[in-house]
Amino acid sequence: MHSRLPLAGAAAATLLQLAACQASKPTTATNPASQAVAQPVATGPAIETLGTYPVPSREFAYVYKKNNSTAADYGTRSSVTDYLTLYTNFRLKVLDAEKQGLDTTQAFRRELDGYKQQLALPYLTEKGVTDQLVREAYDRMGQEINASHILVRVAPDASPADTLAAYQKIQALRQRVTSGEDFGLVASASSEDPSAKENAGKLGYFTAMQMVYPFESAAYRTPVGQVSQPIRTRFGYHIIKVNDKRTAQGEIKVAHLMVRVTPQAPKADSAAAHKKINELYARLRKGENWNKLVAQFSEDAGSAPNGGELPPFGTGRMIPSFEEVAFKLQKPGDISAPVQTPYGWHIIKLIEKQPLAAFATMEPTLKSKVAKDSRSELNHAAFLKRIRQEDQFVEIPAAKTLAFAQADTALVHGRYKFNAATMTASGAKASKQTTKAGGDKLPLFTIKGQPYTVASFLAYVQQNQRPRPTAEPAFVMQQLYDQYVDQSLTEFEKNSLPAKYEDYRMLVQEYRDGILLFQLMDTKVWSKAIEDTAGLKKFFLANQANYQFGQRVQGTVISAATPQLLARAQRELPAGRYAIAGKAGSALVHFKAGTATPAGSGGSAVLDEAARRMSQDTALFVTVAGHIRKGESPALAHQRASAAIDYLAKTGKIARRRLGAAPTRTAVTADGDTRLEFFSTATSALEANLNQQNPLAVQIQQRIFQKGENKVMDEYLTRPAGTYTTQRDGRYYAIVVKKSLPAGPKALSDARGQATSDYQNYLEKQWIEQLRQQYPVKVNEQEVNKLVTK
Repeated sequence: MHSRLPLAGAAAATLLQLAACQASKPTTATNPASQAVAQPVATGPAIETLGTYPVPSREFAYVYKKNNSTAADYGTRSSVTDYLTLYTNFRLKVLDAEKQGLDTTQAFRRELDGYKQQLALPYLTEKGVTDQLVREAYDRMGQEINASHILVRVAPDASPADTLAAYQKIQALRQRVTSGEDFGLVASASSEDPSAKENAGKLGYFTAMQMVYPFESAAYRTPVGQVSQPIRTRFGYHIIKVNDKRTAQGEIKVAHLMVRVTPQAPKADSAAAHKKINELYARLRKGENWNKLVAQFSEDAGSAPNGGELPPFGTGRMIPSFEEVAFKLQKPGDISAPVQTPYGWHIIKLIEKQPLAAFATMEPTLKSKVAKDSRSELNHAAFLKRIRQEDQFVEIPAAKTLAFAQADTALVHGRYKFNAATMTASGAKASKQTTKAGGDKLPLFTIKGQPYTVASFLAYVQQNQRPRPTAEPAFVMQQLYDQYVDQSLTEFEKNSLPAKYEDYRMLVQEYRDGILLFQLMDTKVWSKAIEDTAGLKKFFLANQANYQFGQRVQGTVISAATPQLLARAQRELPAGRYAIAGKAGSALVHFKAGTATPAGSGGSAVLDEAARRMSQDTALFVTVAGHIRKGESPALAHQRASAAIDYLAKTGKIARRRLGAAPTRTAVTADGDTRLEFFSTATSALEANLNQQNPLAVQIQQRIFQKGENKVMDEYLTRPAGTYTTQRDGRYYAIVVKKSLPAGPKALSDARGQATSDYQNYLEKQWIEQLRQQYPVKVNEQEVNKLVTK
């Protein structure tokens, strides 16, 4: 019922947002005579012909206006003709897709049907009701409510007997708390909300759009300190105690510096992350620049380039631990102590506090939310009421009586089977006509004169029944009938949309053509450019001048917090192999006494774990040293070391070049055995060694640098090979220019991404030229002139 979600980064737009359409007034059109309403075909003069295919002027004018009406050059000849060229290429591709039969496949039809369902939604609502619900939601958002609740569960379609039992139970609980019993204790003991045992029914603060609508409405109507009357939602019956009401806190905008670590991370990683965030917090407290530290160290890639800024959020929109700390910040620029969430550690900086935005600003977002909220049930009921009249719904009582007479105990047990031959009639309203053979073919009701038969309803009953042994057959049949009527009315209206609304008809056409175009573009252009390696290579060589390197250097950039650390990094970097810091740097392998056979969990299991680490990290290698136990020979210690190396190479499948033997040693402890010592060729291992006291002490980058990739290295791209030192923004740098790489042609492997994109454009251009030959384009200039208004 109530969920708090972490604030998402960049969410993909929904189909409804893509459509961005509202139902317009119906155009003049005849109403459909059947459910299978054919999509009208646009008529009138053509703005052009593609071979023998006419492109209706009305169709082009609609699309041109929709996509260009806000442009400064809208209505100029160049704007019209340029867009006609683009539209012509688009229609030619669609024609090619149709010629290949892509519009007849089951996959295409299934995808288009899915889009139709989404596109129809704005037209299957009542705008007036939506506007009222949006305004009500906005007004409520000015206030936040702290409440507790007790729940007695009952299904939305429960039988009258079950519903009454649940109502009587919630009434009894209300009597107890209004008579003086502690609400939290009663909630903990009796509420059927699973969380109540831990939170005593407390929900914290919430505002509009965060609870199911009936619950929200009851909470807003109940005075502070009082308990509501029982309120029913889809979860069951609730009583609500309102603990507090306050003016909405509005939204806040914050930035954060994040160090990622999950709750499942190894203890060493968690400790390292905690240490790092504390060091960053200490440096911020000393006055270091926020943006600089965020850019260098924040591990939220989405926000780090922008100073860690997040989109504004309000109560109930963020992880509770993050939200609570963020809202306690008072002045812009204030920063919090490190706070932990399931995503890692954060330091939060307040940017600004924003009051509730103006209604006009929030209206579009609220409309979208209302459409998905439980409020939509009110809207849907109003919609059904309207189309019952508009689409001339007529119920036939005698046929309904016949249909309901089929309800029996099989129905409540979910085993009803429709059989026209065994239909019976009962009740005073049944007529002779309904009892004779063929009664199942009688119309149960009509919509715009179209009959929906008794047989179709009973088939629906058979398909949608479910066991409900405590309900009466007539009650179950009535619920299924109501569902069937609502579904039939909705489907009839949905199938009428193309004839009633031009906006909908054109939007479906756009999606249809877009699906076809995507499929063919993938075949003709996108996938072909990737799979046609010979064609790509030929294109690349023919256009080699477009793929050139600028000035580059192969080198190293070392950034350090102090000159001493910089000097140490410079001394240790050339070794090329670096010890692994901490407990992960070594492991002890036990062997059975007097043998070279690994001993159980302390032997082969240790070697298996070492092999697993080395398989995952190809920069890792190990040296193995045998330890001489008291009373054992040096030869046995050497055999054990060899056995460990063989085990890693054969069982662990680790290349022998990554395995080395160290001199045999005398055991330091009584249980001393063979020791594995891990090293790495990755500079990150050297960084870890240098950063044990300060996680931000040293950073090392080794690679080929091009202009723009590193601001410090940019100044040395044209310098001779050598080592240079500099200081910038409180950091000390060593720049090693190992080799200057002059400008020159790229190999295909260096420019594959850009070359593939260019090859795709080339293939598309060729394809369009072929289509223009296949379907000669003839433009009707008179129709073009009608669109030129400037």
